[in-house]
Amino acid sequence: MTSTNTTSKKDFFTVINERKSVRKYDPNVSISKEELRDIIETAGKAPSAWNLQHWHFVVIHGKTAQQRLYPIAYHQQQILDASAVIAVLGDLEANRNTDAVYDPLVQQGQISKETKERIAQQIEMAYTNKQYVRDAAFQNAALAAMQLMLAATAKGWATCPIGGFDVNQFKQAFHISDRYIPTMLITIGKSIAPARHTTRLPVEAITTWVEQ
Repeated sequence: MTSTNTTSKKDFFTVINERKSVRKYDPNVSISKEELRDIIETAGKAPSAWNLQHWHFVVIHGKTAQQRLYPIAYHQQQILDASAVIAVLGDLEANRNTDAVYDPLVQQGQISKETKERIAQQIEMAYTNKQYVRDAAFQNAALAAMQLMLAATAKGWATCPIGGFDVNQFKQAFHISDRYIPTMLITIGKSIAPARHTTRLPVEAITTWVEQ
């Protein structure tokens, strides 16, 4: 099996235009744990509400693990052929990250203890709203997921986001706690066939301008 690491640097708009949803991968190409860590580190720099970083990544890396995922993802061949599959989970208890996020800022003198406590109260108030909790988990995890795919593209890897999988089976098979909700799978590997041709709606169709 061929192991590939890439360090190429590309212009941002090149990355945006190159990113496609690729479903056919070379099953003989592997990706190192170090490269996956680099991609995930970049994904983790995505913005999030209160900087609570409402995401967790489960890396299914290796053919045995990917074989376990295969039936859960409705026997999609890309699950087996990809170099790895990354499950993006939304954190339903991201409010538990408050101290880890804000205590260092207090210690560094970036914010006061009173400011931190005020922010903590705002967060706890928001987390009494169950609809907000679920929405925030999906919204913020999606930001990290997009950043992950762009980072992979910049490094020369192909990706595909997958919503078609059995969430409950996934949680059971990979021992996911109820703190997290699986939002999507992302395959990553080396493409052996072009992505399907797609079109995009014109700006006029997706934009409403409010100027007064």
